[in-house]
Amino acid sequence: MNNLCYPIYIISKGRADCCLTARALIKDKVPFRLVVEPQERDQYAAEFGADRLLILPFANLGQGGIPARNWVWEHSRSEGHARHWILDDNIRQFVRRRMALKLPCNANAAFATINDFVDRYDNIAIAGMNYAMFAPNNQKIVPFVRNVHVYSNLLIRNDLPFRWRGRYNEDTDLCLRVLSAGWCTVLFNAFLAEKMPTMKMKGGNSAELYKGDGRLKMARSLERAWPYVVETKRRFKRPQHVVRDAWAKFDTPLKRRTDIDWNAIESAGANEYGMKLTKTKPDVKSPALRELLGE
Repeated sequence: MNNLCYPIYIISKGRADCCLTARALIKDKVPFRLVVEPQERDQYAAEFGADRLLILPFANLGQGGIPARNWVWEHSRSEGHARHWILDDNIRQFVRRRMALKLPCNANAAFATINDFVDRYDNIAIAGMNYAMFAPNNQKIVPFVRNVHVYSNLLIRNDLPFRWRGRYNEDTDLCLRVLSAGWCTVLFNAFLAEKMPTMKMKGGNSAELYKGDGRLKMARSLERAWPYVVETKRRFKRPQHVVRDAWAKFDTPLKRRTDIDWNAIESAGANEYGMKLTKTKPDVKSPALRELLGE
């Protein structure tokens, strides 16, 4: 049975009719909680069922997703969980990267693999999946990267002495804080999240944070919080924060748990978590895929 012991939360606002992440998890039969503000309860219940909803005790604070993220953290702790997943609401699907190709997979396998990986180490504070757009087909990419940013889908250790803060770029800020404190983060390329680009969907933070000069304010706020690490530049035709060479300076190694039989794990071989390669999707005829399919 796949390890889905950690609760999965999706925070959403203004997207009852287009909450892509919830639809993706329902399709793959992955249990989750959908966290919404009270004024949107009925709309989300009509789309996804009242039994999946958690209703926030506040509304329209104008602080982006920070209050909801911290509320989720405490909700998970109150239920006795060691970690929790928190997902943005604009992820279309989760894919597996194998033989330099992105292949659709059931999200259960992605979450279970990462849960099991993280549980084998003592010092992973945050883990998650890279964006599919940053892992092109037919390029060699390592299965995971240590001690870098994790965005939009985060598995967070609940006993960390940190919480979400500020109003902008909270993912980068949280990762920098845990790394500065000597913890590790892990960004997976073996599994990827197909996330919609920012500002391509209604709802979410588009109205509260990104309108007008919101992009510049976001970059400048992170620069002020991390003046020797972050600078504001113009990238992708808009103001963008840039973390200089800081990620490379975080060199804390992963620390294996000593109460695990690592020889047994290694001798057991690869665990495919129920995944099997099929010929139905995707319809790609690259040399790598033909080799995988034995054609």
